[in-house]
Amino acid sequence: MTAPIAIIMGSQSDWDTMRHAADTLAALGVAADTRIVSAHRTPDRLFAFAKGAKTAGYKVIIAGAGGAAHLPGMAASKTLLPVIGVPIQSKAMNGLDSLLSIAQMPAGIPVATVAIGEPGARNAALLATAILAGRHPPLRDALAAFRERQTAEVLAKPDPAAG
Repeated sequence: MTAPIAIIMGSQSDWDTMRHAADTLAALGVAADTRIVSAHRTPDRLFAFAKGAKTAGYKVIIAGAGGAAHLPGMAASKTLLPVIGVPIQSKAMNGLDSLLSIAQMPAGIPVATVAIGEPGARNAALLATAILAGRHPPLRDALAAFRERQTAEVLAKPDPAAG
């Protein structure tokens, strides 16, 4: 059976960021498949993947892209599944170019957009889990436990000077 979440990216170098989405999903007990499907270098692969994603059993796609960041939008244009775009931090504009490319989708082809880089990859995994959690109580419980641990960590160290 296919994992419920697909993590796609445009190149191998994007894995440095996107692995944080995979790690977060694994920590929550959510299976994910990962693959490189470049919008510019392998558009036929991208279109075939996106068109067949629902039939393959995916429920959510997390798409990381840098620079022109066309991958999330192009994937969204070829599927009815929710697509979450993760802007990869680029050298040219520190990821702002990627963020704006993903966030400025034309009306009618929505892409959820998260923060640039590692925080965005982690939040994409949490958002994808939240999307699935409505129909899967164990995922809802895993997400609730994550939030409780996060809160407990902050409350355990109220004084930043105490180290």
